[in-house]
Amino acid sequence: MKTYPNVYIFDHPLIKHKVSILRDKNTGMKEFRELIEEITTIMTYESMKDVELVPVEVETPLEKTVQYRVPEESVAIVPILRAGLGMVNGVHRVFPTARVGHIGMYRDEETLEPREYYCKLPDGIEQKTVLLVDPMLATGGSACDALEALKKRGCGNIKFMCIIAAPEGIEAVAKAHPDVSVYVSTLDRCLNSHGYILPGLGDAGDRLYGTK
Repeated sequence: MKTYPNVYIFDHPLIKHKVSILRDKNTGMKEFRELIEEITTIMTYESMKDVELVPVEVETPLEKTVQYRVPEESVAIVPILRAGLGMVNGVHRVFPTARVGHIGMYRDEETLEPREYYCKLPDGIEQKTVLLVDPMLATGGSACDALEALKKRGCGNIKFMCIIAAPEGIEAVAKAHPDVSVYVSTLDRCLNSHGYILPGLGDAGDRLYGTK
C-alpha cells in the first residue's frame, strides 16, 4: 500500500495480541467491549503525544516546582455512531475530563455511501483538539464525511483514530484530508464486494452491543 505522511500504523505487540482475540468469532460481547477500550487507550498515548501543555506551579512535599499539564477541557472526543461509542471510555482513561460530541452516520446498503443523521458537539469545540474515533475504517466514506462535518463547524485540529482499517479507507481519508493525522491500530488486506474489511472482525457495532 502507498504510504501517506499523515497516516500512522501501529506495530505494537500488545495491540497485536489484543486484536487477535478481538477478531475471534467466539469472543463474547463483554470481552470484545473491554478489548476495544484497552486498544483505544494504548493508541491514545501515541496519537496525543503532541497535545498542547501549559506550565503550572506544583508544591511537592519538599519544594515548589514548575510542571506541565494538558489544559482543562482542551480535548474533545467525537465518536462516529454507533460503534465509535465503544472507544470513548478508552480515551477517557487518558483524558477523563474530555467533552464528548456525537456524529451519527449510516451506510446505504446498496450504494455503500454514508449518510449523516445526527450531529451534536460540545460548545467551543473549534478551540479544542478533536479526536474522532471509529473502530472500523472500510471505504472511508463515513470518516471523510464526519471530518468534513467537523471542519464545517470550525474544527481545525482534528485527529482520526481507528482500530481496523482497509487500504481503500486509508487512501480515501489520507487524500481527502491530508491535514488530519490518521492513527490505525491494524492494517487489513482489503474490502470484499459488500464493503466489509477482510479478514476484519465482523460488524463492530453488533459485536459491541449484541445486535445483528
